[in-house]
Amino acid sequence: MRVNNSKWIYLFILSIIWGSSFILIKKALEGLTIYQLGAMRTIITGLFLFAAGYNKLNGISKTEWKWLAISGFLGSFFPAFLFAIAGTEIDSAVISILNSLTPLNTILLGFAVFKITSTKRQVLGVIVGFIGTTLLIFKSADLNPNQNYLFAGFVILSTVMYAANVNIIKRHLQNLHPLSIATGNYVIIFIPEIVVLLFTNFFSTATFQNPGLKMAMVYITILSFFGTALAKVLYNKLVQMATPVFASSVTFLMPIVAFLWGFLDGETFGILQIFASLIILLGVYLSHRRQA
Repeated sequence: MRVNNSKWIYLFILSIIWGSSFILIKKALEGLTIYQLGAMRTIITGLFLFAAGYNKLNGISKTEWKWLAISGFLGSFFPAFLFAIAGTEIDSAVISILNSLTPLNTILLGFAVFKITSTKRQVLGVIVGFIGTTLLIFKSADLNPNQNYLFAGFVILSTVMYAANVNIIKRHLQNLHPLSIATGNYVIIFIPEIVVLLFTNFFSTATFQNPGLKMAMVYITILSFFGTALAKVLYNKLVQMATPVFASSVTFLMPIVAFLWGFLDGETFGILQIFASLIILLGVYLSHRRQA
């Protein structure tokens, strides 16, 4: 009973943290480029994690380091850039809804790659979620003709990576401390992110003369500490105490927080978009196992 209650607390906290991440990405892009944001987010997160979890790296086996590397690239490295790219064309609230496809992809990958069987109810959830996603993209494109909703593909690709990552953590990293997993991920991807940053002209006069840089760095620091470093540790713990599908269902609650931030920031959202979003969330609900 204690574990059952704890996992819901973790889920609620993560939904607030990650639901706020989309608006922080949007605001940070006002002073940073896509690749500067993605690289800086990972570098700052890495510094936080190294300070807190460096002593947790002792005793990790070579096999576990292999899976930590794969987990780091799929769960952190690539999505950081993909979400930033999508944020240049799509409202943050819409991105949060598309991100709720993660549980559905967790089921699909769990069945196809990790040989985890799915129920008819879960298959129905996948179909409903796909219908809702298609409707949301088309209706959002009609409402915001100035936005390129082909960029939704970057979000969907990220959800596939997140789904693979959560299955990897559950299957291959179950016995590691959650902080060890998060820190190990960033040990692997830290140097590649520095290389990316060096190619973005971040250390140029034009960048430091950008009037939006100061606030962008504030937003990216908040995002890195709460939305990435702290959230990664909490999420890894949630994956270990619950099922992959239950853990990924944090994306079921995130849109509520993202909608609120989007509304306060003046984003437009129509009735049909809300209807499509509800269809996606219904698909996520149907996709859950009876025993989470």
